[in-house]
Amino acid sequence: MPMTNRPSFAELEPGANFIARHIGPDPADTAEMLRSLGSSSLEDFINHVVPEPIRTKRPLELKKPMPERTALSYLRKMADRNDVFVSMIGMGYYGTVTPKVILRNILENPGWYTAYTPYQAEVSQGRLEALLNFQQMVVDMTGLDIANASLLDEGTAAAEAMAMARRVAKSSAQAFFVDRDTHPQTIGVITTRAKAFGYEIIVGDPAKDLKPESVFAALLSYPGSSGEVRDWRAVIAKLHGSGALAIMATDLLALALLTPPGELGADIAIGSAQRFGVPMGYGGPHAAFFATKDDFKRAMPGRVIGVSVDSEGHRALRMALQTREQHIRREKATSNICTAQVLLAVVASMFAVYNGPTGIRKMAERTHRMAEIFAAAVTAFGYEVTTKSFFDTLTLHVPGRAHALWARAKEQRINLRFVDADHLGLSFDQSVRRQELERLLTVFKTDAMERVSIDVIDRGVKDVIPEPLRRTSSFLTHPVFSMYHSETEMLRYLRHLQVKDIALDQAMIPLGSCTMKLNATTEMIPVTWRSFSMLHPFAPLEQAQGYMQLFEELEEMLAEITGFDAVSLQPNAGSQGEYAGLLAIRGYHQSRGEAHRDVCLIPVSAHGTNPASAVMAGMKVVVVACDAHGNVDVDDLRARASEHAANLAALMITYPSTHGVFEVAVKDICAIVHAHGGQVYLDGANLNAQVGLVRPAELGADVCHMNLHKTFCIPHGGGGPGMGPIGVKAHLAPFLPGHSVVTGVNPAAGRDQSQGAVSAAPWGSASVLPISWTYIAMMGGEGLRKATIMAILNANYMARRLDPHFPVLYKGPGGFVAHECIIDLRWLKERTGLSVEDVAKRLVDYGFHAPTMSFPVADTLMIEPTESESKRELDRFCDAMIEIRREIAEVEEGRADRLDNVLKNAPHTHRLLLGDWKHPYTKEKAYFPLKGYSNDKYWPPVGRVDNVFGDRNLVCTCPPMANYMEAAE
Repeated sequence: MPMTNRPSFAELEPGANFIARHIGPDPADTAEMLRSLGSSSLEDFINHVVPEPIRTKRPLELKKPMPERTALSYLRKMADRNDVFVSMIGMGYYGTVTPKVILRNILENPGWYTAYTPYQAEVSQGRLEALLNFQQMVVDMTGLDIANASLLDEGTAAAEAMAMARRVAKSSAQAFFVDRDTHPQTIGVITTRAKAFGYEIIVGDPAKDLKPESVFAALLSYPGSSGEVRDWRAVIAKLHGSGALAIMATDLLALALLTPPGELGADIAIGSAQRFGVPMGYGGPHAAFFATKDDFKRAMPGRVIGVSVDSEGHRALRMALQTREQHIRREKATSNICTAQVLLAVVASMFAVYNGPTGIRKMAERTHRMAEIFAAAVTAFGYEVTTKSFFDTLTLHVPGRAHALWARAKEQRINLRFVDADHLGLSFDQSVRRQELERLLTVFKTDAMERVSIDVIDRGVKDVIPEPLRRTSSFLTHPVFSMYHSETEMLRYLRHLQVKDIALDQAMIPLGSCTMKLNATTEMIPVTWRSFSMLHPFAPLEQAQGYMQLFEELEEMLAEITGFDAVSLQPNAGSQGEYAGLLAIRGYHQSRGEAHRDVCLIPVSAHGTNPASAVMAGMKVVVVACDAHGNVDVDDLRARASEHAANLAALMITYPSTHGVFEVAVKDICAIVHAHGGQVYLDGANLNAQVGLVRPAELGADVCHMNLHKTFCIPHGGGGPGMGPIGVKAHLAPFLPGHSVVTGVNPAAGRDQSQGAVSAAPWGSASVLPISWTYIAMMGGEGLRKATIMAILNANYMARRLDPHFPVLYKGPGGFVAHECIIDLRWLKERTGLSVEDVAKRLVDYGFHAPTMSFPVADTLMIEPTESESKRELDRFCDAMIEIRREIAEVEEGRADRLDNVLKNAPHTHRLLLGDWKHPYTKEKAYFPLKGYSNDKYWPPVGRVDNVFGDRNLVCTCPPMANYMEAAE
């Protein structure tokens, strides 16, 4: 007789396996959680949580879920459509060789790439030390006093430098001068930023066209995009004489041989650290650097890592100064940058640690020598090298022959830079080998290797760098750059740093608003494939057809998920997505003759980057109140919209709300704004609660940014990389970002409609986009929808468990929350003398990264579990919080000392075990507070970090050697 209940062959196919692996709770646990919430099924549950009027009526029309092997096979075929040539295009992007010990143990290691931004310093000491090394590296190479922990890309760094210079310069001028020998993509980003700020941009030759008294600052390129190295001392002196600042765009490897900007008198130095071991990746992600004088340290944008002490008096690192400036200053913030490129900055810093000063100088000398040999050879062939003083880049005058020579180079699988019909440019780098130099020479003379000898030329060339511009000062002298040159030592150093931190490989990271979900291994594998990682962003498009297919398919996926008509992948962070979206709105109003519309309504609960982005886009912020339940106060919104109807440009709203609630009135809110002539910008920070259930465009939003590093599985990387593409309705599509170097980035834009570039690369951080494509492909429409429901279920299960112990502050109809919840600890200080920070630090003893602290409401914790966490892990966290509540009760009831207790003294380090135990509670209570969880104890490397000491005694470079000895023990 046939067996009953046998699954069909189709059901045995592995397509849905990944969905179950991505989603944490199994069916039995799901059923138990549903019962605890009084629901009979997932559909019954979601009907109670997500208001019916906002739910989409159309299911996601995506392909069926791909099995993991199928997805990788499909993506491999896509990648094979990219054709990787030897890139000599230059323009700020260079071939590099990532040491395999760094590739495997950082770039491909979830212990590094799944970590979060180091706001909780005690569980971030490894990343913080790596970033401090990065700052030291930048300070040494540039000769300036202080550096930040990286910015998004070189173009953004230049634009941030311009904005900072306007704030601190003594000059009252409103014009900014840009050296015409600057990378064109950098000029493009600067021009976009300046337009919104109302600055005039003057592009010219600083030696001839610059009038110092008419500008507040000037950007000088050193070396220039053409390769020319010029001495800017006289120009800098004139700028300073007029109260203007000197900014230098420079190259870290070149500075191993060139006099550093600080010694030339520069006030700010910016550039990219890409060639320090970070693959080109068709444009990113890469870590930009930013250094300045000590006088301007408190005006510097981005994150700064500083040295402080912990509660035991030991060295401890932390983010210093404007840690989250946007959240404090909001519309008065000077930048909307709330992220960095941490993972890539770590790679670059470890590249310097591994190679050391000798290795870096040798690399620079080899690159420079290769350029000198080539210049001597082609000069002998009768060509004119117009670049007289250079490091690695040359410009050739080849009258009428540029295209033919460019094409011949392509036949040799070498990409040169086509400047114009009479000029070619080319750049050498660390990855170019002798045989490729020989192949290049045959482009200019078919029998080149019979005519010249590289070794003979090498013996005869003289250094083309002028004596006054040759570096004489030392660099990378700190011992950290000399201790780890063997692979054994480097491997152990990387592990030593990694185990200091909590990443997703250790425990859940329950951060509200940040969506710390699974970054699956299959999704991560393609990132370091050669066909994706080694392509120059300005390579001919026929060599990037795999990327073109990836972009097209991902844009279609995101458009289907969100309901928008067009998508731009260019913004390389959520903050840049906000900025690009608001620029699109401004461009739309201007095209209709309504340039006066410049008022942006923003709820008081909004993420701090919202008002900062609005101001950067040239808008005026008007705050809208929220009601007692955390919802936008519709009456106040209506009043503000009416009051500013003549000038209303936009509303920025987060959905579900920052308070973790599905607002029923969201469609009414959008309608009110539209009725008064405004556009609706929806912040996609909480898109993980919408996918498959709600489409932002159907709510009434005109534009929305999508945090691919949240909802779509690009890992946080310890604080970057991120991606923030935007979706727009058709009427805004012509105003999406364009690009000055690569056309076709925004096919919908008319000649004068594109808002220009917001990122240096045309498709942002392209090399991490395969992660999101793979996630969507392996989940399919139903898988994505289930992930959203499970994220909401997990949040509600935790909220229900915690509510009797820590009241949930905001709830929607029926007492449900969205994908996150806020627990209320505002009562804590008055009743016990304890603080929300004490709870956050005590969680470290339990092995957890704390939830988001005091945002959006002071003295609260915002918890988001995501769909990837199992019920066992959810319970472990809830058990920890419930036990902490018992510890609070001991203080509240007088059974524990108000000053000497497990919360005030948290976290407890291993060092305390070595001396006399002086506390009134036991060691077991301090270190192993939960029974049954002692096998995988996380040992915090430092005690409570003293933030005040760190800011009062600001040190942002590597401390003395003695502090590093513990790494070798």
